[in-house]
Amino acid sequence: MSFVSVTNVWQRYGNRSILERVNTTVAEGEFISIVGASGCGKSTFLRMLLAEERPYKGAISIDGGETAVEPNRERGVVFQKYSVFPHLTVRENLIAAESFEKPFGRLRGAARKAAESRADATLERIGLNHVSGQYPASLSGGMQQRLAIGQAMTAKPRILLLDEPFGALDPGTRLQMHDFLLELRDETNMTVFMVTHDLDEAFKLGDRVLVFDKPRWDPDDPGLHGATITYDFDARNKGMPFQDILDQYPSLARD
Repeated sequence: MSFVSVTNVWQRYGNRSILERVNTTVAEGEFISIVGASGCGKSTFLRMLLAEERPYKGAISIDGGETAVEPNRERGVVFQKYSVFPHLTVRENLIAAESFEKPFGRLRGAARKAAESRADATLERIGLNHVSGQYPASLSGGMQQRLAIGQAMTAKPRILLLDEPFGALDPGTRLQMHDFLLELRDETNMTVFMVTHDLDEAFKLGDRVLVFDKPRWDPDDPGLHGATITYDFDARNKGMPFQDILDQYPSLARD
């Protein structure tokens, strides 16, 4: 059964078409990798899934609901740049993520103690309980990204949206984060959409790999037509080699 349905979605900024005729369905718990050349609308698509942007035309439905008009707690997001609060400790970062849902952004009394307990449990789960009192600046890149993912998961989102989340990490830390993310997905059955420029990463982590590209191109006006999903590859059975996709979509190799 479809959990996320994207139906005939278009997006444009002014007279510039970014995406057009985007259609896909995603089952709950699937991990979707999104690849494509720079400027082909991958991050725009992610922002529409987040409901930070609304489609120019078409609909995005989560579990049969209407297209959302603003971000909500069922969607978590992590960017390449560590989206944490530098003036708060690691533990306080997680507590702050809960406080946004409260009037005036404050937690008091029993609610505060419950949030602290949940923060401690999350820190143990993401392997940061030993640095709970430190500030983000003192952490490694991988630890800061773990914290960002922990923040996103504080609201127990049904969908996790990742925009180049590991691009700034060294190769060893990146591999550790891959394992960490897959473990979290298996534990929570959350649905994941991840934008990446790394094909190896896309195929390693994704159940499916969506390729965004422009099927129509006007040499006199490159911005006339938008991109769409030109390929939807099932990566679970280790089928088509990366090179075959690069042969079909040379723009990916140039990115």
